[in-house]
Amino acid sequence: MINQVAYDINTLDGPVHLTITPVNQILPGNIYYSTGIYKLSAGVVGMGDITFSEDMNEWTYDGIGDLTYEEAAQVAAYIKNYKDPAGADPDLLQ
Repeated sequence: MINQVAYDINTLDGPVHLTITPVNQILPGNIYYSTGIYKLSAGVVGMGDITFSEDMNEWTYDGIGDLTYEEAAQVAAYIKNYKDPAGADPDLLQ
């Protein structure tokens, strides 16, 4: 995931419109690097981070009570399976 994306999830407290923002870096030599960290927010309210292992098979969620484990698992699955649209450009990182 190069740019932030929106994701709607139904939680125990009702629907939540999340913004998922990947933490990416440009290394020396203009090499794009995905850190595996994804910041979640609902409007201006931070909802914690989902952090993936290097192979994207394991993840952790550090939000305190914002999402249940099952809800965070839905978001993690979405991130893991997300495909950037054609023309997504790492040079335009947000």
